Amino acid sequence: MADPSPQSPNLSTSPPTPQSTTSESPPPPTRSFFFPFLKSPYRPKLRVTSEFDSESLLFLNKVSCKLFDNLAKLKLSFQNNSQREVTQPQVSLTSKYLSVLYDVEEKNTFIKSTVDVSPRLQLRALHNVNAQQGEVAMEANLAEPGYSLELSSPVPIGYPRATLKFPLGEVSLQEREEEEEEENSKRMLSVNGILKRQVMDGVCSALYTDEELRLRYAYKDEALSFIPTISLPSNAASFAFKRRFSPSDKLSYWYKFDSNMWSAVYKRTYGKDYKFKAGYDSEVRLGWASLWVGDETGKVKTRPMKMKVQLMLQVPQDDIKTSVLMFRVKKRWDI
Repeated sequence: MADPSPQSPNLSTSPPTPQSTTSESPPPPTRSFFFPFLKSPYRPKLRVTSEFDSESLLFLNKVSCKLFDNLAKLKLSFQNNSQREVTQPQVSLTSKYLSVLYDVEEKNTFIKSTVDVSPRLQLRALHNVNAQQGEVAMEANLAEPGYSLELSSPVPIGYPRATLKFPLGEVSLQEREEEEEEENSKRMLSVNGILKRQVMDGVCSALYTDEELRLRYAYKDEALSFIPTISLPSNAASFAFKRRFSPSDKLSYWYKFDSNMWSAVYKRTYGKDYKFKAGYDSEVRLGWASLWVGDETGKVKTRPMKMKVQLMLQVPQDDIKTSVLMFRVKKRWDI
C-alpha cells in the first residue's frame, strides 16, 4: 500500500506567521515600583499636622497613623526652630491598655498601663525608666452607682493615698512628712477634697487643698453668668461676670478685690469659622485683639481646608509704639 501523500498547505492550512526577531521594550517603571509602600492599599493613612507660632518662631509638627485595625496609634512629634534645627523629638505608641512615650533627646521612656481585672476593678501603673520611679493604683467601683475607692502609691518610695469618689465630689487622704525647726520630720495626715451641690439655680463648690479652703458659687442661665469666689484663711475674694447679648456676642469681666486687678474680654462670632476677641488685662497693663479663622477650640479636621489661623495684636498701655502683631497657623494633611 502506498504511503499517504503530504497535505498541501495552500488548500487546508494557512502559512505560518513569521515571528518578529525584535522584542518590545518593557514599560518604564512607575513610581509604585520605587515606593511600593506609598501605593499599597494596606498602608495606614498618615496624618501630618504642622503649627507655626510667630512669637516663638517655632514649628510644632506631628505625624501619626493608626495601626492594627485602629487598635493602636503611632505618633512622632518634634519642633523646628528659626535655625531649622530639630528639637524635642518624641515617639509614642498608644493603645487602650498600654502607652509608651520615648524622649529621643533625654533617651528616656515613659510607660503607662491600664488593666481591667473585672467590670468593677481596674489597675493602673506609671513608670519613668531613667528615674526608676512610678506609681501604681487600684480603683474599685462600689455597689452604689457613682461611688468608687482608689488606692495609689508611689514606687519605690512614698506614702500611699486613698481617694473616695461619690456623686457630690471626692475626698483624698495621704500621709506626709512635715519638717520642723529642729530638723525633725513629723508625720501628718493630709486631707484634700472637693464638694459640689446644686443650690437654687447655681452650683456651690468647696475645694480644700494644702490647708486652704476655696468657696465658689456659679450661677448661669442663657444670658447671664455670675461666679463669686473666696479663699480662706487668706480672705482673697474675686468674681466673674459674663453677659451674652445675642447668640454671637458675649462680654466677660473678672475682678480681684485683694489686688484691685481686673480684666475684660469681648467676643463675637461669625458663623462657625470666624471669631473676633478683644480684651484688656490691668495686671500686665496690656490691651489685645485677635481674629480666629477656624474654630478656636475645635479640631482642625472639621475646618475648611483643615486649617486654622489666628491673628493677634498686643498693645502695651505704657508704650504703644512697642505694639506687636503676631499670628499662628495650624494645618493638617491626610496622606
